[in-house]
Amino acid sequence: MNWRKPAAYIVAACNSLAASSVYADVNKVEEVIVSASRTNKPITAIPNTVKVIDREALESQLATSTSLLDGLSFAVPSLTPAHQKMTSNGVTLRGRTPLYMADGIPQSTPLRNGERSGFTIDPAFIDRVEVIYGANAIQGVGATGGVINYVTVDAPESGDLLQKVATRLTSDNFEGDGFHYKLSGLLGKKFDNTDVVFGVAHDVQDLYYDGNGDPIAVDPIQGDTMDSRTWNIFTKAGLDLDEYQRIEVTGNYFDLDGDGDYRVVDGNALAGIPATSESGKGEGDPTYNEALNLSVAYSHANLFGGELTLQGFYYDFYALYGGGTFPAFQDPAIAPAGTLFDQSALSSEKYGTKLTFVRDNTFWDGLQVAAGVDYLRDKTYQELAQTDRLWVPEMIYKGWAPFVQLEQRLMDDRLRVSAGARFENVELEVPSFTTVAGANNTFVEGGEPSFEELLGNAGVVFDVTEDLTLFASYAEGFTMPDAGLILRGVNTPGQTIDDLVDLQPVVADNLETGINYRRGGLDVAASYFWSDSDLGSRILVVGGVGQLTRQKTEIEGFEISAAYHFESGVSTGIAYSELEGRFDSDGDGSVDKDLDGRNIAPDRINLYVEAPLATGWHGRLQYARLLDRDFDGGLPQHDFDGYGLLDAVISYRNEQLGDFTLGIENLLDEEYITYYSQTLTYVNDSTYFAGRGRAVSLGWQKTF
Repeated sequence: MNWRKPAAYIVAACNSLAASSVYADVNKVEEVIVSASRTNKPITAIPNTVKVIDREALESQLATSTSLLDGLSFAVPSLTPAHQKMTSNGVTLRGRTPLYMADGIPQSTPLRNGERSGFTIDPAFIDRVEVIYGANAIQGVGATGGVINYVTVDAPESGDLLQKVATRLTSDNFEGDGFHYKLSGLLGKKFDNTDVVFGVAHDVQDLYYDGNGDPIAVDPIQGDTMDSRTWNIFTKAGLDLDEYQRIEVTGNYFDLDGDGDYRVVDGNALAGIPATSESGKGEGDPTYNEALNLSVAYSHANLFGGELTLQGFYYDFYALYGGGTFPAFQDPAIAPAGTLFDQSALSSEKYGTKLTFVRDNTFWDGLQVAAGVDYLRDKTYQELAQTDRLWVPEMIYKGWAPFVQLEQRLMDDRLRVSAGARFENVELEVPSFTTVAGANNTFVEGGEPSFEELLGNAGVVFDVTEDLTLFASYAEGFTMPDAGLILRGVNTPGQTIDDLVDLQPVVADNLETGINYRRGGLDVAASYFWSDSDLGSRILVVGGVGQLTRQKTEIEGFEISAAYHFESGVSTGIAYSELEGRFDSDGDGSVDKDLDGRNIAPDRINLYVEAPLATGWHGRLQYARLLDRDFDGGLPQHDFDGYGLLDAVISYRNEQLGDFTLGIENLLDEEYITYYSQTLTYVNDSTYFAGRGRAVSLGWQKTF
């Protein structure tokens, strides 16, 4: 028995339009486990949007993309398009920040959002990706936009030996600096009452080229997946104590290092000329990510008539960013003003526990009760690495949260009504510190502010017929503002930690209503949502350095998807996502200006068609159109001129030779400027990036 099952609910893989598998039997509705939830529920019981992207669907996206975040962009239309860089800066789900997780371990760093949370595990070890849309408190702090959970591979239940080797060669221009390669291997075996999995992956990326044939600029600040080398070591071991009890241990070490072989050649943002790269070492040390995940989990499937899961975890993360001679970095005691180069580094260490108990038919028939408690301790700080200065003091977050969730099934299970509450108890411990010279060497008295928030949720699901389901829900999500941005910018004497109102938590309310229809080969899903935060957080960039503002925000959107699966094996589908966001710019309590591209994704249309071509052969075409957007109150040069990208995948499966995949990203070699480079006001001549042009990938994998 897998320990994750008691902590999950069941959904159908066919719920996701974009997750339709290349080799899937389209007439078969499979059930999969979603471990990002805390209770067992079938798809018809979920009062909000959930998507499951299985392994084969994930591979069809990774066939045309080197980055997991880039691959998710098509599968989840309301997720903003990725940067094609080593950053999740501005990547939002329904206009708010999602909580990234790996097997339930939080990867996000909310106390000082380093925006690298999507780069802590290699896709080779991910079995599926689970996405829960909208603000919720299912997993605690951080999920104001939803939850993105990476579920790692298990040993085969059959007891067969898992031996899997995969390799991929990619080229942007079929020249020496445009080639990239990846190699990964997995070993796994289930014995009588034990199982083990071990894997290694190595990924080497050189330069990417745009549709005009020019080398794309490496990101001098956030870091880049170009010009990098990645190592990932993964292991998992389980022990079945008896038919009900199981212990499982998981470990993952991820290291992505920039090579530093290229430097930026400035473009001209006002003239629409993107920055490029040239050979040569830039200033400072190459950027990198280093992440360690450890987890121990215990489950009991029949304890007092219910299911118990207990997980303990540890997460250690360190990231080095690019640098510059920004005003905030200057210190006349070290170097003359305007000459001091520095670069920042972020350290985040967290550990915690999650306890969940679920019992069905409690007190009376049809009533499911789920209860538990979570504990999280997060220690985060930020330093200036070249001069060994502490930029953000060591912040320690201590939070514990009991919760209870009820669901009543009525009318022969056609009607389900649910409600729940989670009580967050949080303490933020910050010692006294002095800001750097760029913030006037200001002394700030330490403190231990505490917060208490009762977060509620309610939902209803009604099966009108066997084919048609209606749902509606209300949920509250909770996160901390980017406290590091607030603290490092304090420049007024006499401040204390307890007096900084901007450290108050962000609570987002989320309303959603939707419809799901499935009949024959037709799948249709549509939903409308509205999200509000009275004390939201919005980041401004001044002098190359981020600053946080606390403002009321409102976001609403509409999503619809439809797919048809023919008996011949041909599948086709369309998805549309529309999003609007406003904030209160003048503090009068009424929203009056548009949120910018850092917060709001473009409206988009996704199309795909896939079909068997011959025995063992399969083909897929997918097209994503990002629509134009004008931002009210913004500068005209930061409005968005949309673009469309066409990708193609051809696969060949042979039992003896293995699986071969030819993936072509940006098939038509479209020349375009990325969404963020067009819309963000702080983009300059060195960070005005073109998008990637045509890239051809040849992959092979074999399971022995």
